[in-house]
Amino acid sequence: MLHAVVPAGGSGTRLWPLSRAQRPKFLLPLTGTDSSLLQSTVERVRLLSRPDQVYVVTGAAHAVDVARQLPEVPGDNILVEPSPRDSAAAISLAAAVIAEREPTAVMGAFAADHLVQDGEAFAKTVERAMELAETGLLMTIGINPTGPDTGYGYLRLGASVGPGYQLEAFVEKPDQVSAVEYVSAGNYLWNAGMFVWRVDVFLDELARRRPALHDAVRTLARAWDSTNREALFSQLWPTLEKISIDYAVMEPAAAAGRVGVVPGDFDWHDVGDYNTLGQVLKAADKVGNVVVEPRGSGEALLTESKRNVVVPASGRLVAAVGVDDLIIVDTPDALLVCPRDRAQEVKGLVEELKQSQRNDLI
Repeated sequence: MLHAVVPAGGSGTRLWPLSRAQRPKFLLPLTGTDSSLLQSTVERVRLLSRPDQVYVVTGAAHAVDVARQLPEVPGDNILVEPSPRDSAAAISLAAAVIAEREPTAVMGAFAADHLVQDGEAFAKTVERAMELAETGLLMTIGINPTGPDTGYGYLRLGASVGPGYQLEAFVEKPDQVSAVEYVSAGNYLWNAGMFVWRVDVFLDELARRRPALHDAVRTLARAWDSTNREALFSQLWPTLEKISIDYAVMEPAAAAGRVGVVPGDFDWHDVGDYNTLGQVLKAADKVGNVVVEPRGSGEALLTESKRNVVVPASGRLVAAVGVDDLIIVDTPDALLVCPRDRAQEVKGLVEELKQSQRNDLI
């Protein structure tokens, strides 16, 4: 069985004003169902893991909501970060806690804010990664590109290994020309940020690459069930390096030939902005309008309007006449209107609000 870790952090600023610091996107029902992104992710990994083998790493501000949404996950498996230290600290802490319970367990890490609608295909892909992880490789799962997207990092495949490949290199997000070249070459996958490994193998690599981080998380894990845990967290957590798991461990390990990859033959979406939501969710009518309906939402009335993404989250009616390709997000205290092709720029609005000290709106 797989020990499944779900990092649940970040505030989803490109999905403002629906996503806020106190209620970020992974807690919201953005899946086309009543399930939140977090609940959908945990439901997916349950095909591979018992409830007591599912772990969520989240911030103190969200721990209560996470526990409320996931009553089947044991409270001790919700690992609460006192402050955000990026993915290396979060995932390494989970690996160390699991290693204390089962020293050679196979662990997978899957972000809480990704949308995968074919759970069975996902599970079969993870099982292939688990097979190679048992041989001592640190595994990642890549997605077959559907086009030359510049919004994702890429994985360059090396020689075939069992049901997967040696990973030759992680590649940063490319420009358009490079993205076309990668997709045309046929030996590149999108980097989906999904990882599978034996915890002992990972922790050995962590000790090699980031010894201070390794020693700190092992110390915290050993004290997990003791009365010293809170004091140790206060002492050690603020000292941890703020770095992603890719930079801290996976990229140097890949350069040393210790990383493998399996292709994921399933639709995968990093639900990062409203335009992506418009592409993923089912249209509400024949002209491509997508209406996102969070709990307690209002209504949308769209006349002679096409391909809009509308979120009537204030409880009132949102009406539009003769407009196309817009994002309209109505919440009780903020209204967002922007073209779909500028969805990425919503993040900049949140930065402006921070600079204006409008913390009540972020």
